[in-house]
Amino acid sequence: MEDRPGAPRGGPGRGSYPGRVTFPVVGMVGGGQLARMTHEAGIPLGIRFKLLSDTPQDSAAQVVSDVVIGDYRDLETLRAFAQGCDVVTFDHEHVPAEHLRALEADGVVIRPGVEALLHAQDKGVMRERLRAAGVPCPRHRIVTDPTDVARFAEEGHGFPVVLKTVRGGYDGKGVWVVRDAADAADPFRAGVPVLAEEMVDFSRELAANVVRSPHGQAVAYPVVESIQVDGVCDTVIAPAPGLSGELSAQAQELALRIASELGVVGHLAVELFETRDGRLLVNELAMRPHNSGHWSQDGAVTSQFANHVRAVLDLPLGDPRPRATWTVMTNVLGGDFPDMYGAYLHCMARDPGLKIHMYGKDVKPGRKVGHVNTYGDDLADVRERGRHAADYLRGTITE
Repeated sequence: MEDRPGAPRGGPGRGSYPGRVTFPVVGMVGGGQLARMTHEAGIPLGIRFKLLSDTPQDSAAQVVSDVVIGDYRDLETLRAFAQGCDVVTFDHEHVPAEHLRALEADGVVIRPGVEALLHAQDKGVMRERLRAAGVPCPRHRIVTDPTDVARFAEEGHGFPVVLKTVRGGYDGKGVWVVRDAADAADPFRAGVPVLAEEMVDFSRELAANVVRSPHGQAVAYPVVESIQVDGVCDTVIAPAPGLSGELSAQAQELALRIASELGVVGHLAVELFETRDGRLLVNELAMRPHNSGHWSQDGAVTSQFANHVRAVLDLPLGDPRPRATWTVMTNVLGGDFPDMYGAYLHCMARDPGLKIHMYGKDVKPGRKVGHVNTYGDDLADVRERGRHAADYLRGTITE
């Protein structure tokens, strides 16, 4: 007998329930492309999304039906937004920690959780916690002025030294490479503490992406190589070519250990340096979906976005294994050619296997406005296809 709409269903030992089922509501603070793609991943699961966005034009606000426009730095706005949400998560790390503690005191479920998130918000706190846990990191300490930077350089291998504001930096912003004390004044003008780090002699940058649920289930994606251009992620190759099985396992185990020690719930990206002498050093942490995991949308059995949704709702996590031998993610940056939609005809006709993901952003020079994923068995071919599409969309090439 077929079930009738609204009719109770049941069976031995199951009891019955009404046909109308209410699915959970995920509240996401931040209206950027990460929220947009996380919302997309929740659609097949029937998950409802509520968004706190700065403006109606933000990337995710264009596609989510339940949008609150407001300032994430205002506690009462956050409290009102959290009403009706089963869990609150984020597409950035900038919500003040004291506001998150207030929400948790109100009974709001915050994931990854304020005590975990603090380590992605404050680089100084992150460095000290990782050092105490025995996690390999660059030599570092908080410095007070350019003279203190010179002392830090003298304590190690001299200049150059990397300076970072402990809060707010991303995509190369808030980071300086200084070659003498006279060159070190700018970072201190921001009025926040400055972290000095040794200039690491690395061969390449890697990223280990993991996802952890509240009850401790965790999965690890293949370690990827992340190629930066002018401090901005340009290309991600999954898996990292030429990475030994030993170093790959070490990177995954390190990321899983950090997620467990910090109590992360959801996605954690651990950005790493592979040094020229074969070591791994932790560079940065991000407790949200991350650019280094965008390849997984088309290249993994379960994407980083889908697993982040599963984790914050404490659902069983999905399979992170790759679908293809190689997947390459190439970021699309804005250039002097605003008509990206008009470029689709060429890109799609040239490469039917290409996966284009655009963020709904106005095109501005240097701004991340989308990415393309390519995959296959020949790495050189996969990379060339991704590079051609990204450059054609940007207008760098015209054929």
